[in-house]
Amino acid sequence: MRLQVDGKSVFAYTAAHELDAAQRTVVFVHGAGLDHSWWGLQSRYFGYHGCNVLALDLPGHGRSDGPPLATVEEMADWVFALLQELKIEKAIIVGHSMGSLVALEFAARHPEKTEKIALVGVAFPMKVSAAFLDAARRNDPAAYDMDTIWSHAPQVPFGGNPNPGMWMYGDTLARLARLAPGVLHSGLNACNNYAAGLESAAKVKCPVLFVLGALDMMTPPRGAQALQEAMKNSNSVRMSSSGHSLMAEAPDATLNALIAFL
Repeated sequence: MRLQVDGKSVFAYTAAHELDAAQRTVVFVHGAGLDHSWWGLQSRYFGYHGCNVLALDLPGHGRSDGPPLATVEEMADWVFALLQELKIEKAIIVGHSMGSLVALEFAARHPEKTEKIALVGVAFPMKVSAAFLDAARRNDPAAYDMDTIWSHAPQVPFGGNPNPGMWMYGDTLARLARLAPGVLHSGLNACNNYAAGLESAAKVKCPVLFVLGALDMMTPPRGAQALQEAMKNSNSVRMSSSGHSLMAEAPDATLNALIAFL
């Protein structure tokens, strides 16, 4: 689906279905430098099982016009503007990494629009190393290598992929290589600078699901503890063999956790 938000062309994957006002809506928000296709299995499932699906390309990512938004708060308000444009009264927001911060901030700012949120691969604060930020700022391919290696569990390079025929490192590198200059740095910087997590978490009253990878090097499970304590109406699922890229490393388990929650 293509639509206009704030005068810019935006793309959202809908599982090839028209939006139906009688159905619940699930919004999928990707992480820094990624796009809607990161949610391929999960978005397709819900789109074919009675839900409206909007797997978004944030500004500057995938098929959506740039420039990228500079802060998590701006991204949350952008999602709100998109739902307003589509006249969607309430939605379930599912976010990964940077997208999980967007889901959190959306629920805090727009509780009337939020049915539930699921935070996949989340931590607060979500700090990014100076070396990673600097490489991304210079559009150095080393930033893509750091992103790819750190966002997967250590066993990933040795094969045994749950998605037959998929090379997880190659898949991630290919997505990152498509980015316009500055887009990865903008997203990483937004994560690094986001400071409102605990304040916003205290405002969230809707049900919350944490989906965490036990082997996550980017957002280790201990990094979500403060958010979990701040949001009493929450549950957590931990994937024992997954790193940060849970939708690729543990696709069925991540989908099953979302099915049970939604």
